[in-house]
Amino acid sequence: MTILQIGAIALAGLLAGAVNAAVGSGSLITFPTLLALGYPPVVANVSNTVGLVAGSISGAVGYRRELAGQARRALLLAIPAGLGGLLGALLLLLLPQQVFSRVVIVLIALAVVLVVVQPRISRALSRHREHRASRAILPPAVFATAIYGGYFGAAQSVIQLALLGILVDDDLQRLNALKNVLTAVVNGMAAVVFAFSGRVNWEAALIIAASSLVGGQLGAAGARRLRPDALRLVIVAGGVAALVKLLL
Repeated sequence: MTILQIGAIALAGLLAGAVNAAVGSGSLITFPTLLALGYPPVVANVSNTVGLVAGSISGAVGYRRELAGQARRALLLAIPAGLGGLLGALLLLLLPQQVFSRVVIVLIALAVVLVVVQPRISRALSRHREHRASRAILPPAVFATAIYGGYFGAAQSVIQLALLGILVDDDLQRLNALKNVLTAVVNGMAAVVFAFSGRVNWEAALIIAASSLVGGQLGAAGARRLRPDALRLVIVAGGVAALVKLLL
């Protein structure tokens, strides 16, 4: 690996860590970078996921103040998130890539729409929804999103945050903090599977891990200063960028 290659991967990891902490879709920076450097798609995907675990944890730590009082909620949702991430990782290794990638664009587009209309939906639901109904729907929704996250991962945070915004009555910054925890769990479980698959390029994964660790702190520090409407705009921009990347 040349110095230029190391620098390109490190820069991509730094940016991805920051974007993931603030918005999501950071994989659409690191994954194409690894592809451009000649890594096979599956190797690039699993190496990227393993490397970004550190950035996900860093982003969650950066949001630790917003996580106050959410320990029980985070622990309960970590279970379906971990199981979904595990299943998604197994699907990546066992099934052809085309099987799941066909629905990736649809999922990201749906997530962007959900983020845009989330305030209106939340206001409408607040008049009629039952707390028990929301609690019943949320774990399966987190589980389904985590399967996608373990399989490919791009924009899983956008989808996760859209669901949290609709089903959980809380401040968007606090939900973003919770999203970072769930993403770390999903990536962590998937990384355990990938670590034993023999398909991880550990040089690339370790470079991404080190740089995304720093990026996660920078992204959290910046995103925490945004007002809810501004943060929602950034999230939508991240989702649209993800769509453009995938369509191209």
